[in-house]
Amino acid sequence: MQGTVAIDLGSSTTVVAYQPPGGPPQLLQLDPYSLSDGFVVPSLLWLADRASPRPLLGRQVLEAGLADSDGPQLQRDFKRRIGLPPGGAPTDRDDRGLPLSPEESGERLVAQLWQAIPAELQPDRLVLTAPIDGYAGYRRWLLQLGEQLPVHELALVDEPTAAAIGCGLAPGSTVLVVDLGGGTIDLSLVQLQGGEGRAAPIAQLLRLGGRSLETSRQAQRCARVLGKAGLALGGRDLDHWIAAHLAGGGPPCGSLLMQAEALKCQLSVQQQAMTVWTDQHGISRELQLDRDTLQQLLHSHGLWQQLEALLDRVLAQGRAAGIGLERIDAVLPVGGTSRLSAIQAWLEQRLGPIPLHNARPVEAVALGALALTPGVQVRDVLNRGVSLRCWDRRSQAHRWHPLFVAGQSWPTEQPLEMVLACSRDGQDALELVLGESDPGQRAEVVYVDGLPVLRQRPAGEPDVTPWTLPMTLPLVPAGRQGVDRLRLRFAIDGHSWLTVEIEDLDHPGDPLSRHRLGPVR
Repeated sequence: MQGTVAIDLGSSTTVVAYQPPGGPPQLLQLDPYSLSDGFVVPSLLWLADRASPRPLLGRQVLEAGLADSDGPQLQRDFKRRIGLPPGGAPTDRDDRGLPLSPEESGERLVAQLWQAIPAELQPDRLVLTAPIDGYAGYRRWLLQLGEQLPVHELALVDEPTAAAIGCGLAPGSTVLVVDLGGGTIDLSLVQLQGGEGRAAPIAQLLRLGGRSLETSRQAQRCARVLGKAGLALGGRDLDHWIAAHLAGGGPPCGSLLMQAEALKCQLSVQQQAMTVWTDQHGISRELQLDRDTLQQLLHSHGLWQQLEALLDRVLAQGRAAGIGLERIDAVLPVGGTSRLSAIQAWLEQRLGPIPLHNARPVEAVALGALALTPGVQVRDVLNRGVSLRCWDRRSQAHRWHPLFVAGQSWPTEQPLEMVLACSRDGQDALELVLGESDPGQRAEVVYVDGLPVLRQRPAGEPDVTPWTLPMTLPLVPAGRQGVDRLRLRFAIDGHSWLTVEIEDLDHPGDPLSRHRLGPVR
């Protein structure tokens, strides 16, 4: 039952998802590493020594009470340092005593998770997600990692794009990603690939059929970063604040920190939280926390002030790039800490009318990575684009408006909508003149072992060859100059045919007219 596995390696937690060919995605609970009440794997390793063949991983580290050890045997927060030079990333730990490098820790974690995937699934494709700011180094690390895994196909996609697609946002969207993980806060204003007349985002293949594509001329297809700011502060710091509050100000021990985290997680879904803690002397007592108290703790430790400063910095960078607050399509909270009601309330209050997509903050990246991977939902890419001839009133001439371009995936997930108006009073018909663009002007598609790979060429005005017969759409009654009359929704179906739904705006209650216009290759 071959399929695709996506691994979203996070600073504090890791998520593994699987999708069979043609089937729905599923989140994998990998025993004994995933938390007992869900699919999340804590990004933790414990090595008694460097030669340990199978270190403790994820839930095993928590159950052994080792998650808050200060010893060099505990490996955590290594994801954000993968692919970066020594000292190239913020850290709150001294790495000189660690027995493994960040890359080696990541390799151990991914390799053990891969071995824990149920044998009946037999995945033949792996896709990993990478942070934009460390994409090049992370990509090199992934290629080395892939050599150690028995997988035929390897792909990579950047995390903001995967998160946005996993939450159902459209290609071409401008998104504010608020990533609140266990060790860091990262705010990124990004613009996804795609949109009207542009190819939608797709994962970048690194290996196909066992052959490396390292020397291929694929372009790195990442989201465009308009602004970014971060801070080495995260959910574990909140745990320390809560534990210190519960302990009356004294230094918290590891077991109390675990109970503090449990209380924090409860407050993500309820107003009050309660747990029982047994201290080192064997004395048990009840611990309680409510949302108001947590809100006061966050305020007293300056969290809101820090978030305001980060947000102001990112929005200022966006304005410098020509993107104001009104042009942001969505706010996308990701990471476990973003589930706190206090964080959600701050986002809604601070960012006003911008839609907040917070339904799947933990699993969105892994699910989006599956959706962006060739062979799962993306069936093919276009060799040639298709354009619609339109009248340009400014130049008083006909121009070709691209509908779909070479390299765009099909079948399309969302139709491309256009509204047409009449160019003169009394116009009794509108004519659709379609044409194929010459791929030699912009891009070409080459096939590597049967899979299409887009090769970019210098941009320029494409040559368009009109299709033989135009399509005439009668207007009853006749239209008026400059008044919107027809709404068209173009799509490409599973057989690579261009289709259109036509709505006459003068007859809003009438059934839509549907047509198959011709194959697009």
